[in-house]
Amino acid sequence: MKIGHGYDVHRFTEGRPLVLGGVTVAHDRGLLGHSDADVLTHAVMDALLGAAALGDIGLHFPDSDPAYRGISSLTLLSRVGELLAEKGYRVGNIDATVVAEEPKLRPYIDAMREKIAAALGIEPERVSVKATTEEGLGFTGERLGIAAHAVCLLV
Repeated sequence: MKIGHGYDVHRFTEGRPLVLGGVTVAHDRGLLGHSDADVLTHAVMDALLGAAALGDIGLHFPDSDPAYRGISSLTLLSRVGELLAEKGYRVGNIDATVVAEEPKLRPYIDAMREKIAAALGIEPERVSVKATTEEGLGFTGERLGIAAHAVCLLV
């Protein structure tokens, strides 16, 4: 068994949809990034890659490559799942936390779990997604962006 940790952060920007865990969340701003800037899925991918000692998403999907511009992070997550399977790993579980003052995410959590699980070909019961605030502290507390942490177990 191997464990991994992932962390990602993206700044808010105007004119983009907010995508978290593959789900479009109603909000007046989205996140800035080369792909769809899905901070939650990026943290999950880094946790999975880290557990297998396979680097990070920047190594596998560099933002300098135009092929990844605007791409769905769920597509990239599926590729990470395929890479893990090729190396003989299966996902035991994922536990992720989104850090954001806004918007409220509870109505979207179950859909996020289902989308992440589907991209990896696992049951949603193996994926936990939670949301928290930082009580107005730091860049997320000041509503400048969103961060996400993820841990995983590979078998």
